[in-house]
Amino acid sequence: MSYATAVASLLALGHELAATPAHKFDLANMRALLEALGHPERRFASVLIAGTNGKGSTAAALAAILGAAGHRAGLYTSPHLERVNERIVVGGEEIADEDFAAVHDGVEQAAARLVAAGALPWHPSFFEMLTAMAFEHFAAAAVEIAVLEVGMGGRLDATNVVEPRVAVITDIALDHQKYLGSTITEIAREKAGIIRPGGVVVTLPQHPEANDVIGNTILERGARGVSAVEYVPPVSPGAEAGGVRRRYPLRVMGEEIVVESPLVGRHQLRNLALAVGAAVELDAQGLTVSARQIERGLRATRWRGRFQIIPAAAGRPEMVLDAAHNPAGAWALRAALSEHAGARPVTLVFGAMRDKAIGEMAEVLFPVAANVIATQAQNPRSATPEDVRQAAARVSADILLEPGVRAALSRACQLAGPGGLVVIAGSIYIIGEAIQAIESLRD
Repeated sequence: MSYATAVASLLALGHELAATPAHKFDLANMRALLEALGHPERRFASVLIAGTNGKGSTAAALAAILGAAGHRAGLYTSPHLERVNERIVVGGEEIADEDFAAVHDGVEQAAARLVAAGALPWHPSFFEMLTAMAFEHFAAAAVEIAVLEVGMGGRLDATNVVEPRVAVITDIALDHQKYLGSTITEIAREKAGIIRPGGVVVTLPQHPEANDVIGNTILERGARGVSAVEYVPPVSPGAEAGGVRRRYPLRVMGEEIVVESPLVGRHQLRNLALAVGAAVELDAQGLTVSARQIERGLRATRWRGRFQIIPAAAGRPEMVLDAAHNPAGAWALRAALSEHAGARPVTLVFGAMRDKAIGEMAEVLFPVAANVIATQAQNPRSATPEDVRQAAARVSADILLEPGVRAALSRACQLAGPGGLVVIAGSIYIIGEAIQAIESLRD
């Protein structure tokens, strides 16, 4: 099977959230698939990271730390920006096309046999297939440890079949209410589903309802909670190079290091703290990591599409890309912009999926922009520009409509002028198409 055929086969399964009601999330099917594959997930250690916002940044930072410590680490994240290969990474390198095709072929054959034998009631979903493929690739690549980002929720997510050395729970907010519950308490219960009896969970104080659920789950399961509070700087650190890099001292493992991370925004301080806390816990468990290696790993962290700054060039204004896809993410973006934009007028390009809280995000982000352009990604779940305008009816902003990201970006550059700031936000699918459009503008 070719790479193109493998990708097409996966995409034909449809988006995870588009599954019919009969195809409910159920770990039994995932476990059956992994048993048929010889349980690749048991051939490496793992860290499992759940949360509403920040889990991808935390995962990327932890994987970078482990790499700096000399460990062969896998990284599994979702969704992707441009190519599905981005989700499966070993040692900082995305899975090669030929390896992707080969591992897909093996997992697809196992799934087909199980369905034919009646051992599976239906074909595994897009996310179940990709998760099994990641496990197969990590096992074949002989990784020591894999850092796994939960796709959605936690309790019934396909990644939750592993027995993690450490669980990490990032900030919890309202998102995916249709699937996870309509309150912070209900959503937190799903996220806390990654906590194992007698296991270890690294977290930070957050919303009181989430704190209660996490704390009670730790007690009920006899787990050990590890707070990463000591790794959050007590004061807001200074910014360098126009806010591209943040630098502050931090005491870790009895040594003082200097955190110098490309991840921008005050919210990232919490994500980095969680990554440090997880790394310290792994060291205590025998997977050696030093303070200096933590320092180097944080400096090497890369996570595209999260307050990613594209410098101005050839008459084109500076751009910021941020996958703020829920109200909490929108507030984090707004706070970061308050530090970064200065007196420059902001032109906002915004697009989101139909199932998101578009009106609430608009109320947070649109008032800080001089110009707002609503657009949509080439995804069947995308809200149309008119949908965005209607959802934002309570915001007193003149919203311009553009049917595609490329056209929206060109119009934004014209409106902003060389001295303005263009911000692209709302959905990771919008960010992915914007990156491709920006590359074409450079050519």
